Amino acid sequence: MIKEILKLGNPVLYERSEEIKTEEKTNLCAWVEDLHDTLMEYRRVHGAGRAIAAPQIGIKKRLLYMYTDRPYIFVNPVLDFPDGETYELMDDCMSFPGLLVKVRRHKRAVIRYLDEDFCEKEMALEGDLSELLQHEYDHLDGILATMRAVDERSFYLGQMKRSF
Repeated sequence: MIKEILKLGNPVLYERSEEIKTEEKTNLCAWVEDLHDTLMEYRRVHGAGRAIAAPQIGIKKRLLYMYTDRPYIFVNPVLDFPDGETYELMDDCMSFPGLLVKVRRHKRAVIRYLDEDFCEKEMALEGDLSELLQHEYDHLDGILATMRAVDERSFYLGQMKRSF
């Protein structure tokens, strides 16, 4: 079901999400369906969007959904950074459409997570996928890109980037 995406300023976006427990596995399918439907609707309307975090639709659980070449489900993800190399980029968010924020992100990351069957997985990330999942992971900790701005002059009004 398509859900409302919470917008900048909503207090739920600033709360840390809880891990998904094994006994909550039965809820996972419905949560993922809501994330998928909401992301696809956002793409239809705005022509952008590759991933969404559960807190953005009011589900305070550590769950990420990404759809690039296929759907990816990240349950209770943990991010690690193999080196300290970072870069600056303009970040945007479905929770504040039309606002761009200059942030610094790690160029490479490793995400460890459970898939929808609660099997342990790991994925090495680089470049835009590393940045994307850092952005989504931050949502799980109640951190928005606005809180990662390089400085007080790092905010711009503009269009979201078109990318799937």
